[in-house]
Amino acid sequence: MLEAAQYYEAQSRGLGGAFLEEIEHTITSIVTHPQSGRKLSDNIQRRIARRFPFGVLYAVEPDAIVIVAIMHLHRRPGYWKDRL
Repeated sequence: MLEAAQYYEAQSRGLGGAFLEEIEHTITSIVTHPQSGRKLSDNIQRRIARRFPFGVLYAVEPDAIVIVAIMHLHRRPGYWKDRL
């Protein structure tokens, strides 16, 4: 996530901050509506950020929401599976 923010900031001043704000907005939306993400497996869901080609992968646990990955939607799609 931080590498992506640095990349976007290098492309255009302020874009890295906008990326981080969008990821934060997506995570806030997940906290508010945890079951609204697309199911990728039995316990992993994904919400897509609006302005950037990234998704937030997460698991809903009884007492927490666990962020598994902030993933680029077009690169190495299954890399996060080793994190489970």
